[in-house]
Amino acid sequence: MAAREHIERAPSMYLQVAQRMATDIKRGRYQAGDLLPSETEMVNMYGIGKHTARAAVAELRRMGLVESQQGKGSIVLPSGGVLPATRVDRSIERTTKGSWRLPDMAETEPPAVTRTALDGPPALLLDQQDQDAISVDRMLHDRKTGARMAHRVLIPFATAADVPTLAEQPDAEITDLYRQLAEAGLTLSFTEHVTARAPYPDERTALGLSDASPLLITYRVTTDTDQDRPLLCEELKAPAATCQLTYPVTPTKPAAKRAARRRPESA
Repeated sequence: MAAREHIERAPSMYLQVAQRMATDIKRGRYQAGDLLPSETEMVNMYGIGKHTARAAVAELRRMGLVESQQGKGSIVLPSGGVLPATRVDRSIERTTKGSWRLPDMAETEPPAVTRTALDGPPALLLDQQDQDAISVDRMLHDRKTGARMAHRVLIPFATAADVPTLAEQPDAEITDLYRQLAEAGLTLSFTEHVTARAPYPDERTALGLSDASPLLITYRVTTDTDQDRPLLCEELKAPAATCQLTYPVTPTKPAAKRAARRRPESA
């Protein structure tokens, strides 16, 4: 039986245990490919409960130091860890014919269309606090890895009033929504805002998460460039432990500086 090790008790005990084990990994006590102690062994080593041990291992996964394999346990990853398996391409392409193309992502069920009042980050980004919008919710999955993601399109009623075809079939492909906006004479630009937080219980259930690993959340705002007016907001929620977001980065020229006018010299 492994010798019991003392660790100071505190409200965030699982974080202390995770930090202790992370230090042991970095110092070489556990090498790449080694199995970490089981939950039962951790209970005896640190004098903690199984729930705390499980949370500590989940924290080590979030650090990218270990991965858990069914039937084996938690295995130490090579130094520096590995990138999450699911690569979520967030690029947007404009074809030579003027249409739009997005990376393919399979839907697990038909989209759900509802009416909602805008709040939170989407309301702020759309400058539409408490205004009504059409919400289109989809569950997506990556065919290769099986990772589940939640995607939502928010169409403010103000945008639908200017482009009525959006309200006729709001659950059309997002590229079709872009096309309708462009055909209405709007010049489109896109800005993506990325943040992260712990998932809510219903999000853990919907995305099939086994622990409280953080969610990556992106808000893509489609804007009318000419009027600097937000038109649509797309929200994507993806588990950070299994998904990485990738973006093409196109260099832009700095804004031209206006030449300072010389004041006429006094005689």
